Amino acid sequence: MKQIFFRYIIPLIFFLSLFSCKTAKLSDAVAKEELGEYYDAAQIYRRVYGKTSSKNKPLKGSIAFHMADCYRLTNNTSRALNAYQNAIRYNYLDSTAILYAGQMSQKSGKYGDAVKQYNAFLEKVPNNTLAKNGIKGCELTSAWKKNPTRYIVRRQDKFNSRRGEFSPMLAGDKYDQLYITSSRDKAIGDSKSGITGQKNNDFFLAKKNEKGEWQAPEALDEGLNTDFDEGTCSFSKDGSTMYYTYCSQEASVPRTAQVYKSSRSGAKWSAGKRVEIFKDTMMMTAHPSVSPDGKYLYFVSDAVGGFGGKDIWRVDISSKGTGTPENLGSDINTSGDEMFPYVRDSVTIYFASNGHPGMGGLDLFKATRQRSSKWKVENLQYPINSQADDFGITFAGNAESGFFSSNRNDGRGSDHIYSFDLPVIQIYVDGWVLDKDQEPIEGATIRLVGKDGTNEKFISRKDGSYYSLVKLGMDYVMMAGAKGYLNQSQKLEVASLEENKTYYVDFTLASINKPVPIDNIFYDFNKATLRPESKDALDELIKILDDNPNVTIELMAHTDRKGTPEYNQNLSQRRAQSVVDYLIKNGIAKDRLTAKGYGKSQPKTVTKKLAEKYEFLPEGTVLTEEFVLTLTPEQQEIADQINRRTEFQVLSVTYNLF
Repeated sequence: MKQIFFRYIIPLIFFLSLFSCKTAKLSDAVAKEELGEYYDAAQIYRRVYGKTSSKNKPLKGSIAFHMADCYRLTNNTSRALNAYQNAIRYNYLDSTAILYAGQMSQKSGKYGDAVKQYNAFLEKVPNNTLAKNGIKGCELTSAWKKNPTRYIVRRQDKFNSRRGEFSPMLAGDKYDQLYITSSRDKAIGDSKSGITGQKNNDFFLAKKNEKGEWQAPEALDEGLNTDFDEGTCSFSKDGSTMYYTYCSQEASVPRTAQVYKSSRSGAKWSAGKRVEIFKDTMMMTAHPSVSPDGKYLYFVSDAVGGFGGKDIWRVDISSKGTGTPENLGSDINTSGDEMFPYVRDSVTIYFASNGHPGMGGLDLFKATRQRSSKWKVENLQYPINSQADDFGITFAGNAESGFFSSNRNDGRGSDHIYSFDLPVIQIYVDGWVLDKDQEPIEGATIRLVGKDGTNEKFISRKDGSYYSLVKLGMDYVMMAGAKGYLNQSQKLEVASLEENKTYYVDFTLASINKPVPIDNIFYDFNKATLRPESKDALDELIKILDDNPNVTIELMAHTDRKGTPEYNQNLSQRRAQSVVDYLIKNGIAKDRLTAKGYGKSQPKTVTKKLAEKYEFLPEGTVLTEEFVLTLTPEQQEIADQINRRTEFQVLSVTYNLF
């Protein structure tokens, strides 16, 4: 994070009386630090520290502390940690050295050491929020790494250089333009910044070609880029206005960032002009983000009225000039630093913070405004966040993909551009709509009703198949129906497990125009008593009647060829009545049901399904006694079993409609 003026822009203020400034070199270091030129100040402090006697512990400790601050603010984490530890060793009086040592240990991935230092600081400053959140972040990090989110993060070296790049911002109707801030060699000017030790930052623009491939970034026109620092931009909805952070380096003036804006004429951006958010030109404003409706400009400042460090604010820009700046409050802002806001919609803001519990350095957070007007703040966790600084996120519209900046895995602490993408979980329901003979039903309507109010419908194909997307963690009721058939419902419970999956739900629809067999109805031998194993089939019939409340049916019982007509007629009538009695007992209205026994007077006609199952039974054959007697004894038994059946026939479809 060497482009530090965009993040830690207000220089450290300390009292010169802490030092016995006997040499010009020490005073030079103090002056550089006051100006915010932390890189140059750190180099001087390091030389002065080496020449200062260890016997002069107060001075040695003070120099170590301020050297550590400069290293911390230029993202040289390892040197910052060593310097803070030296300040502690020399009994430096400011206990924040212990807090910062904890933060640098955490940023280095030394979580055990970090917790010890945070606890040591809490002994001196009980209930300190930053220390408590630091401990919590160390504890959470292990769980987050063991259970990473589904985001895929990749370093994008197409946009990166040997220097530093940060604050990517997507633009264009198709999100095919990417603005980045960089101190690469092609940035204007040759001198190095005393703030970062690198060249001053300029804007660079990467575009997609006609094949949708990203091209290497190119510097913007000099009208916008200058010899000073520019970066961290945001655009109005129509793309004609750019808000950005600008910081000049005038001699003897502290390095204070300001929000500027530029207008585009054709392909060129105009020279920027300061946006007067605060009348005081020395009041820092940075990291602008325009709300999608264009009403508000969100920004970062350490202005009076905040919660410590840098806070996120907003100001009304919908009319001429600007309104009164408004702090976003303690749900988002902490005593640490909250920066790099990205306003995604009217209720969602992303930002970076080192004050909320995180993995180390700056972490990326999502804040969602609740109905109570409070903000719900969530850490984006690993792998978007790391032990290093992660910040400056941008999204490709509504897609869960985009870019952010991070200095993870960079020994020099330089920032680089990373992409992120959340693979879409694709969950489908797939199946067939068939009739009772397993023949496909073309043109059946399948309705999908979710507990969230989803109500969709789709049509079965020629082969009876259907296919549809469903939502993760959703409960559905499905209903299939077709002309000439009764409706059938099914329940579908989609698990919350985040993985691609297909659920299979088949429908078998009963015909309205012909008898429908009820399989697996069993009676005691030569009796009308229903056997317990008939329950499932009978309950399925109840479900059909519930799905079709305007239908009345006739229950039809049939026997085989054995026995006298009178006996078989009586037995089949009693069996049909047993089924009707079961249905009435289980809530089906009596006047929807008619029991009819047919004995052996209506032998079964062989269907295509039966013919495929039994090769000796030609399709369309009626299983009369004369035909059955032509079969072998084993085949006769099968034919008799087929004739012994229970069916239902739809009588009307207008019950209770009139």
